[in-house]
Amino acid sequence: MIWLLSLSLLAYAWIILRRLVAWQEMPTSDAPASFIPALRLSVIIPVRNEAANILMLLQDLDRQHYPKELIEVLVVDDHSEDNTVELIHEYVRGSKLNIRMLQLRDYPAMQLKKAAVQKGVELAQGELLVFTDGDCRVGQEWLRQYAYLYRLQQPYFISGPVCFHNTHSLFEKMQLVEFSSLIGIGGASIGMGRPNMCNGANLAYRKDIFDSVAGFAGNEGIASGDDEFLLHKVHEQYPGKVAFLKNSKAIVYTSARKTLISFVSQRVRWASKWKSYQSQRVQLVALAVFLVNFLLFLALALLVFGSLPLWIFVAAYVAKFAVDFLFLRQILGFLGKQEYLWYMLPLQLVYVPYVVITGVWGLLGRYRWKGRIIRNA
Repeated sequence: MIWLLSLSLLAYAWIILRRLVAWQEMPTSDAPASFIPALRLSVIIPVRNEAANILMLLQDLDRQHYPKELIEVLVVDDHSEDNTVELIHEYVRGSKLNIRMLQLRDYPAMQLKKAAVQKGVELAQGELLVFTDGDCRVGQEWLRQYAYLYRLQQPYFISGPVCFHNTHSLFEKMQLVEFSSLIGIGGASIGMGRPNMCNGANLAYRKDIFDSVAGFAGNEGIASGDDEFLLHKVHEQYPGKVAFLKNSKAIVYTSARKTLISFVSQRVRWASKWKSYQSQRVQLVALAVFLVNFLLFLALALLVFGSLPLWIFVAAYVAKFAVDFLFLRQILGFLGKQEYLWYMLPLQLVYVPYVVITGVWGLLGRYRWKGRIIRNA
């Protein structure tokens, strides 16, 4: 047990510290004042029951520092049961933006987010498709920064940073720290040329590339992971054509989960896609992270039953904390949330069992999300 725990910690430290170096070496992309956008963009927003949030996002899009004639917004409604659709129709009448409202109920047998994204891609007219979610907020430079990176590097797929805002409770602040580590790992892995994760709340790709990699073919039966499966496909077929938009002006903000039940449902939804990853490299990274947390969880049980010395248990937890601390200090600094760093301390108390529980639960492929019971095929 001791040797296995030591080896898993070494593997974990190697994974995280390599990504720390990659993050530090990744250049920041920032559009100069002289940059004049000429790229036609389609902003695609899949929504379901977002009446409380969607108008704020549309207002953010109206305030973009980007020529309005080069923006089209496609809001794709996935069978909302509130007044999301009515609010959007009302907003469209007073907006100068080109906003198109699509409803999956008009397309038989189409439902869930993948279908909403697919229909949006199919009907979009822009060269670059930019995606976010209905409960997000974006800054005025968001689209301009995407257009600049696209002109600079000509990537086929761009992943952007996401952060929580309006975090008031301890629970929400701990989520911000944990979520930041995922964003950082995803961005740094792209910087290494080994993409493994991204977030659908902030990404972009070329319309023709979606078709060239056959879209979501091969993972249609998996409700989650539309963003990451596509990321892996693009990287496999077009190595070197995935980029990360490392710019604080391009951060998309969303809210942390307010309740433990909704938090667990969200993380189980994310974990449910891991077993379907096609890339062995990505699977190995996910397995290494799960294994170190599983062994630390097991070490706690062994400590309680007197089968593991206290000093080994403490040393193992301190080692993992130190590695996470070094990495998160960089990521939280980039996100402008460095003061949240010390919320790692309470997070460490629950992180290990949380990863084990959601990881195992995710393998079952069944969870509740936005009023639906989802079971992956």
